[in-house]
Amino acid sequence: MDADVTTLFLEFSRRKLLEQYWPRLRGCVEWLSEAQIWWRPNGASNSIGNLILHLNGNVRQWLVASFNQHEDTRDRPAEFSDAKSMPASALLEMLAATMREAAEVLALLTPADMIAPFEIQGYTVTGLEAVYQVVEHFGMHYGQILYIAKYIGGKDLAFYSELDKTGRAD
Repeated sequence: MDADVTTLFLEFSRRKLLEQYWPRLRGCVEWLSEAQIWWRPNGASNSIGNLILHLNGNVRQWLVASFNQHEDTRDRPAEFSDAKSMPASALLEMLAATMREAAEVLALLTPADMIAPFEIQGYTVTGLEAVYQVVEHFGMHYGQILYIAKYIGGKDLAFYSELDKTGRAD
């Protein structure tokens, strides 16, 4: 395979976001109740619902709006509001639409986009930094969502059961 680093980076980023993190997140949220999705262990913690709103805002701001040169309309504090009670299906549909747009962006990026400067959320970053931030950020909150789902649902997600006969998802 003769690919440049930009292509490899973007393909890897797309696979992590769209073929690993997003389908697994969606799958583990689909079997939870509304109460479980909006449950918080304490006031300093976020619910799965709030984390999904936050991921949607982050991907939309850092990838979709930035690279498409759209106005940044993100209301980050609202993502953590206690008053949210959006149904799980609506949360997942919203994030699915954003992930489809993110996939379109990632498919069109060029080496020039990776070194171009962007002003995002008060930071000056390159395109590469913006993509990396989204993948890293999504991975961090994806892990939190999986942990909360396993904790409140008592269900093994078995993502790696084919590799580990015990079924543990290390």
